[in-house]
Amino acid sequence: MKSFAFLISILFALPAWADGFGFRTPSGNIYCNGSLYGGAIVDCVIVTREPGSAPAQAGNCPAGRELEVSLDENGGSSSRCGRPSGRKSTYSDIANYGVTAKFGNITCVSESTGFQCVNPSGHGFFLSRRKQNIW
Repeated sequence: MKSFAFLISILFALPAWADGFGFRTPSGNIYCNGSLYGGAIVDCVIVTREPGSAPAQAGNCPAGRELEVSLDENGGSSSRCGRPSGRKSTYSDIANYGVTAKFGNITCVSESTGFQCVNPSGHGFFLSRRKQNIW
């Protein structure tokens, strides 16, 4: 099984091959894709959430739908209501709990309590089954 740290080492060791990336949290309930081409961006999806946990920015996104969030290294964060909640991610690259990684100027932290990413401007997001925050 590949680890998040392995993914990060590949991203920095082989920048020509590392324009795009994808990984998941150990539970598979949160998965992310991103790109380093032309400035870093991280897009994440939380598959299963508790009722009433969506941030105000996502509108009235019911718990039966995925919540999609996006963060640009030079801009703000955004969110939107996604497709009906489905299957958890099976990505082989895993952001193990306790790991911090940088994607360009975006710093992400995977913890058992949730997954968080922040850019240098202070914009970011936090995702967990219990709550999601976008700032």
